[in-house]
Amino acid sequence: MITPSTPDSSEDTGLDAGLRTSRPPSRFSPVRRWVLDSVTELHGLREGLRQEINTRARAREDRLLDGIAHSLVLVASELATNAIRHGRPPTIVELLQHDTLFLLTVADHDLSNQPRIAGDRPPGEGGFGLQIARRLSVDVGWYRTNTVKVVWAEIGP
Repeated sequence: MITPSTPDSSEDTGLDAGLRTSRPPSRFSPVRRWVLDSVTELHGLREGLRQEINTRARAREDRLLDGIAHSLVLVASELATNAIRHGRPPTIVELLQHDTLFLLTVADHDLSNQPRIAGDRPPGEGGFGLQIARRLSVDVGWYRTNTVKVVWAEIGP
């Protein structure tokens, strides 16, 4: 009988890995929702996110939200691009908020695959959207329902 070897951490760094399966925190309230069918609609998503953050920053007279806008737009763009390219349409993006924290959920209709975090790859080979989301977010996860696969990211100051 052959016993499978367990790679040490240095061997494991080049492999794609799964994203943690979990539901997002429930404390968030809905802000806005977008339904996307193609990458050409990403510009409208980015503009809509900027408008929402700017409106909330002015209403609160809170400059903390200004710093969140860049991360929020970048993470939403990466996750939505992944869903459009690798999932099944339509892609549904939702923005939720609790105080200065935001929650992005990105759903697609491909239940056959799970999100994978890219391992070490040469520049230009793609696969870094989830890595970017993990680096810029407080928390990231994913889950499935009977109809959609949802990747979520919590973003805050």
